[in-house]
Amino acid sequence: MTTTPRPETGANETVTGIIVHQPRREAYDEYERWLTEIRQACRQFPGYLSTDVIRPVGGHETYTVIIRFAGVDSLRAWIESDVRQRFLQRIEHALEEGDRYVIQTGLDFWFAPPAVKPPKRWKQFLLTLSAIFPLTVIVPWALAPLLGSLHGMGGLLLGKLVAASVIVYLMVYLIMPHYTRLVARWLYR
Repeated sequence: MTTTPRPETGANETVTGIIVHQPRREAYDEYERWLTEIRQACRQFPGYLSTDVIRPVGGHETYTVIIRFAGVDSLRAWIESDVRQRFLQRIEHALEEGDRYVIQTGLDFWFAPPAVKPPKRWKQFLLTLSAIFPLTVIVPWALAPLLGSLHGMGGLLLGKLVAASVIVYLMVYLIMPHYTRLVARWLYR
């Protein structure tokens, strides 16, 4: 098992665990059934937020499981739990390299799941631009009625801060996790 050093983060900050498995080809069906069961068990733990699975893409043979919890302590409670260890014991015979995981915070999980070669920079650029550009048009327009009464340099800066905060929030929590999964075949090809 591989892990990263404990990240510095607040107790209520969303934390991402990226788990990588490479099941033997003859065990894919067994692994898929096991994956369904362990996802159900994971949902029962306090602080659980979501699970996404990136199945093997292109020439890769790895599954990347992205789980999100409300805080490092909640995620570690799941990762180190007896429940998860029992699930791992049930499937370890079907895995090529065992269980590997990292715990990450912030934006770093958008583009580089550890089992997949990071996409080309031009693809990252196009994907990010295609998500951010519409937001830079829509968000300031939508906030204009609320921020229109702000005047002077202070008002301008406050308005820009609010718009940037909304755009970053939308990117981190709503758009990029789903968008990268939607275009994964193109992105990692």
